[in-house]
Amino acid sequence: MRFEGTESYVAGNDLTIAVNAAIALERPLLVKGEPGTGKTELARQVAEALGLKLLEWHVKSTTKASQGLYEYDAVSRLRDSQLGDERVHDVKNYIKRGKLWDAFSADEKVVLLIDEIDKADIEFPNDLLQELDRMEFFVYETGETISAKQRPIVIITSNNEKELPDAFLRRCFFHYITFPEIDTLNRIVDVHYPGIKQKLVHAALTQFYEIRDTPGLKKKPSTSEALDWIRLLVADDMAPEDLRADAKNMLPKLHGALLKNEQDVHLFEKLAFLARQRGG
Repeated sequence: MRFEGTESYVAGNDLTIAVNAAIALERPLLVKGEPGTGKTELARQVAEALGLKLLEWHVKSTTKASQGLYEYDAVSRLRDSQLGDERVHDVKNYIKRGKLWDAFSADEKVVLLIDEIDKADIEFPNDLLQELDRMEFFVYETGETISAKQRPIVIITSNNEKELPDAFLRRCFFHYITFPEIDTLNRIVDVHYPGIKQKLVHAALTQFYEIRDTPGLKKKPSTSEALDWIRLLVADDMAPEDLRADAKNMLPKLHGALLKNEQDVHLFEKLAFLARQRGG
């Protein structure tokens, strides 16, 4: 069982090595990188490439680790007991299975995505240590132990919003997805927009990397934003030379696809003003 990428996902050699190493070690793969570099999509593509079912657990700031195991609805059981509902005699009627339970109970191996783990409370990763290590957990309300029938492939993503505990990191295989070089991003564009005019792609990507390298930029545009921008350029039938129509206008064409806050827009407006001053 090896991952070699897919037709719709350009995976570098170091990334495929990391995925396959995590599979061989049977450890969670912790993937970090800038937003928009394909961390979440990686899990979907691994599942597709290996022909496995994908279970997605998207973590929020309010998510508790126990929700990945199960949730016991004591309020509903109390209400049903007051109403004389027969369901109240079986506690299992009030237990909602979480994504880890679904992954552990699956008859066949699955891919489990725990997405943006760093959004949750700092104790969230620690609360999953034993479950991910032993691949089992105990259900107190029923007295049963849920053990994995098939050890799932676990892919965990993080945007580096907060540091993860050392004890958690020790149990993971780690990989940082670096921002792609221009040749790799060109291949990604070709995958998404086959047959696109290469002169336009070259001109757009050249300007895109110049924007990313601009000193003082608060949020660098991501891979997904580059794809959206190029899609708009194609839709507008933009000619490559039009991207450089006005050398003193520092704002890129259709800049709303790339610059996502007013500070960065003001930065480019200021650069344009300075360029006009020097030209005048």
